[in-house]
Parts: sequence; structure tokens; C-alpha cells
Amino acid sequence: MLKTIQNLPSDAGVYQYFDKNQQLLYVGKAKNLKNRVKSYWRFTPKLHPNPKQSLRILRMLEQAVKIEYIIVESEVDALILENSLIKQLNPKYNILLRDDKTYPYIYLDESQDFPRFELTRKVVKGKNIRYYGPFPNGGKVLLDTIYELFPLVQKKACLTGGKACLFHQIDKCLAPCEGKVSIQKYQNIIEEVKQSIIKRSLLIEKLNEKMLSLAMNERYEEAATLRDNIKTIESLTVSSNIDLANSDNLDIFAIHNGNTKGVIVKIFMRSGRVVSSSYSTFRGADIYDENEAYKQALLAFYQESSVQIANNILVAHPFDDADEIANILSKRLKKKVEIIHPLRGNKAKLTALALKNAQEVLKKETPKEEIEPSIAKLFELSKVPFRIESFDNSHMMGVATVGAMVVWEEGRWHKKDYRRYALESKDEYGQMKEMLSHRIESFSKSSPPDLWILDGGETLRRLAVSLLKKAKINLEVIAIAKEKLDAKAHRAKGAAKDIIYTEHSVFELKTNDKRLQWVQRQRDEAHRFAITYHQNKKRKEDTQNSLLQKKGIGPATVKKLLNYFGTFKAIEEATYQEISIASSEKIAKILK
Repeated sequence: MLKTIQNLPSDAGVYQYFDKNQQLLYVGKAKNLKNRVKSYWRFTPKLHPNPKQSLRILRMLEQAVKIEYIIVESEVDALILENSLIKQLNPKYNILLRDDKTYPYIYLDESQDFPRFELTRKVVKGKNIRYYGPFPNGGKVLLDTIYELFPLVQKKACLTGGKACLFHQIDKCLAPCEGKVSIQKYQNIIEEVKQSIIKRSLLIEKLNEKMLSLAMNERYEEAATLRDNIKTIESLTVSSNIDLANSDNLDIFAIHNGNTKGVIVKIFMRSGRVVSSSYSTFRGADIYDENEAYKQALLAFYQESSVQIANNILVAHPFDDADEIANILSKRLKKKVEIIHPLRGNKAKLTALALKNAQEVLKKETPKEEIEPSIAKLFELSKVPFRIESFDNSHMMGVATVGAMVVWEEGRWHKKDYRRYALESKDEYGQMKEMLSHRIESFSKSSPPDLWILDGGETLRRLAVSLLKKAKINLEVIAIAKEKLDAKAHRAKGAAKDIIYTEHSVFELKTNDKRLQWVQRQRDEAHRFAITYHQNKKRKEDTQNSLLQKKGIGPATVKKLLNYFGTFKAIEEATYQEISIASSEKIAKILK
């Protein structure tokens, strides 16, 4: 390592520290690689960590035995690559923020005579597009409420129909398709809606009136729905008495680190008013780095396709790379973006408000007993796993082979992150390899978790470890499998015990051990999800098989075609010549 440090180039780039097991410890960026990496060390009387470094970095340097680096064109390029590698590889001593959601906006195409309000998460093409938001929560409720209270064009198809429909009959549309409302009168309604989106007290007032009317007419279910919508709209923003009395559009970010977790609060101000807010929590309090946190939060939130109304981003803390991040965002969004840490005035009050809300979030979070720390201790994991992905596959005699991944985070299932895989491999080892390889390839879009759990034994666990090592991913793996009875693994309840395989040991826990039950729960959910997908896929394939046989193609020929093309979809898309080669011209004529 000493030789590498002494021969580092003076170019901009990214450096990576590894431990004795080739596990990635840390990723950093530098304007000058030689100067930056040397600053970590002292060279006399022998190479040792610079004591002025933070405790986190000192812990990392004590384990480091190897350095690798990548040269890039500029410091900005180094910053982008650093952020990408952290999200893909999940280094042990870099904090990883997983909140990279895009928020929907309500937009209006003002070039149309009778425009509609719609939701979008991306920039919409057009010269006169007006955006409202973003709305981290409740955007759909707000849009539905607008169409409930105002007689706007309810559906896109309404304008092309040329004839008034049911919406006109129930007084929810003024039928511009039949010319029953003028452009000017419709525009007046649009202006009223615009005001209601910005000043939502007007909207809530109308909703309360309608809710009371429904209740008076004993339409209680509808009234209850409106009551819930009122609560959702009211909770869209944090309460604030700060009014800038101007037309400023600002995004405010505050990050606060607590004892066990941290919080990111985002507040969005449009035309001098707070229109919405959101927060998310993250783990890694023990390796928290403010500079890293703000960089990741801003680069993740502002993507190239993002709608960006505000030119100025306010941050509650200054951070080292603010100018470089501003340059990156300006290029991404094709507009001048400034990142400001205000010290006084109303803008400083806004960042203080965001920080106060972050602190309140941590106070309100009810402490609950978490089993993950005891899992980490028992299995000797390098860190507590708070996001876990579990894998299983399913097939019936090689038919409809599928894989499934389920996700557990912060004590609950994250079903929107579940994934299904259609697999080609014929054996369990090949199927697991295929599935895990697909997941590793997707790490650039969806960051690695803290732990993988596989339904299988030590062989599959080692397979996963080798795949991760090859990709230089910092991720631990455990596997759970039934013990063998008479050389066979029995799934039947009580027939065999579950064995857990880890890097350091093999565990046979008592059936009432909560740690075993937790791992079993992850495995069982993956198995359930895989079985459901398998059953649906087999049902579909049985239908397709039946259709082919009705055309006069026998089971043996169907099997031959499947062996050649792999799937029914591939058979459907194959050309006449391809089917002739795979089977015969007679079969090609039947199919094509």
C-alpha cells in the first residue's frame, strides 16, 4: 500500500480502500489524488493513520491494506463517480442514503383552450407547461379533489368524443365538446383552481361545505371519504408563519443525525409560500458524514428528468462540495442552480424550521425493540442489517421456472421493491446464479441492501459471495436450509430442523429462538412470493400450450420448440424460417 500511495498521480479521481479480505471499506473523491490520499497518513517512523482524521476514518484506515484509484477528467467527474460507486457498492464506511424517490407534480398545459390538470414525475414537453408541487404525499388526492369540486374536462377522451357524456349529466363537466361553455368562462374556472392549489384553505373550505351537505343527506360513506381527503390535504405541508412576501421558489434541505438514525427533511416553497414537505430516515449514525449526506441527498433528488421549479436550494448546514454539486445540477437541469446556506433573515428561518422538524421527527419516533442488532451479533455481521433482501426460486419438473426477491426494511415488508425473475437455468445452482446476477446488475439503479438471505445451503451461500466479490460489492450473505434426512431435505413441518449458514459458522437454533423465527419469516415470504409467481406463470404457459395443441401441434413438438426458443413469447416472435429450422416447414406453416 505504501508504494501505491507514494506513486499516486496528481490527477482528479476516485480512490477506494480495501481490507485484507478484499472487502471495500471506503470510496472518496479528490481534485488531486496524490495530495488527498497522502493527507490520510503519516510516514514516519513508519506508515500510520493521521491522528487528525475523524474517528470513522481512523477505524477505516486501521483495517485498510490496499488502495485502488480511477483517474477522471475533473473534480466534478470525480464527484459523480464517487456518488455512483457508493450507491452501487455500499462501502462499509460510507453512509448510504436510500431515499431516491421522485415526487409527482400537478401540471397544466396552458396552450390548450380547455386544459386539464394532470400528474407527472417527469418534465412534460410543451412551451406553456405550468407545474405545481412537488407533492411527496397526497398529490393524487389533491388532483381528485380538484375534479370533484370543479366542473373541468374530466377525461382526455372527453374533448375528442364530440358529444356530452355522463359527466355533463351529473354536473361534473360543462361539455366544451359540444360548445356549451366558452373558452373565457372555462379559463375563469382554471384560474380559480390555480388559486386553490396554491392557497389550499380555499379548497378545504369547499370540501367542508360539501362534506356537511353529504352528511345532512345521510351519505355518510362519501362524507367520510371527504373527511379523510381534508386530513391528507392539510398534512401536505409543515405549518409555517414565514411568508417571504415575494415570488421566490425555494427548495429547503435539512439533515439531522441522531443516536441511532438520521432524518432528511425537504420543504418546498413556491411563490413565497410553503406548498409541501416530506421527510425520510436513514441508518448509519455511527459513520455519519455531513458532507457525504448532503451530496447524496441532492444528487439523488435532482435527476435529469426531474421537474425543477426552484433556482435556489437552501441547506441547513454548509458542506464542502456545495459549488461542485451546484454545477452538476445546473448541467443536469439545464438551468442555473445555486446552493445557499443562509446565515440570517427569512431564508435562515426556513432552514431552521426544516432542522427543527427533523429533530421533532426523531423525538416522535417510538422506540421499538429491534431484533436486527441481535441478528448481527449472533451471525457476526460487520453491521446491523436494516434492509434485507431474501431470495427463493420455484418450478415443477423444470416447467415455469421463476425466482423471487422480497425486501424487509425498518421492521416491515417493502412490497413495492419485491422483484420476480423468469429463469432459464435447469438446476437450482444455475437458477440462483442467474437471479443473483440480475440483482447485482441492477445495483446501479437500486442500491445494495445490508444483507442477503438465500433459501439454500452453504453451496449457494458461497456462490453469492463469489458473485459479490467479483463485482466488488460490500454485502454479507447467510443461507437457510432444511437439514438432510436420509440424504433428502424435508420441508414438512417438524420433519427436519432449519440450519443457518454464515461466513463464520453453522447454526442450529432452537425452534422457539426469535432469531431463527425471524430468518424463517424472511425465507417463507420469499417462498410464498416465488410460488405465487410460479403458479401464475404455469397457468399462462398451460393456456399457451393448449392453444398450440388446438392448432394441431403435439406435446413433443411443443417441447422441442420450447427447448429451442426458450419461451412461448420467443416462439410467437420467431420468423417462418427460424421455426422451419427448429422444427419443420409444416409446423412453420401452421404457426405463421
